[in-house]
Amino acid sequence: HRICFNAAISACAKGGKFDNAFQLLAVMAQSKVEANTISYCAAISACEKGGEWEKALELFNLMLQGEMECNTITFNTTISAFEKAAEWEKALQLFSVMLQGKVESDTITYNAAISACGKGDEWEKALQLFSRMGESKVQA
Repeated sequence: HRICFNAAISACAKGGKFDNAFQLLAVMAQSKVEANTISYCAAISACEKGGEWEKALELFNLMLQGEMECNTITFNTTISAFEKAAEWEKALQLFSVMLQGKVESDTITYNAAISACGKGDEWEKALQLFSRMGESKVQA
């Protein structure tokens, strides 16, 4: 059942239908089907594409409260939601949490954080991130 729910939530993500993704998560809980990291990442992606960074953050926090694994993909998707909304400060805060939590960053992480800074006219911070990217051996 979980695989079918995850596929449906992923379809919602492709269409940016965050409301439907949230509904499917609720139906999963009602059906006693346990959501996993994939379920939440797909729903966060739907929020990202739908321009709903607050909802993405809500889901991210639910994952933390539920002691679910927040992996590189989870962080990248949430940082991208902040980037799309030009919420550069939130993107950098989450990037910092990611590094403190020893979650591996990648090119997507840096690109989203740099782009968020660019949208916020924070070019100096964007350049700092680009420099840090080279120092961390992540491919540009």
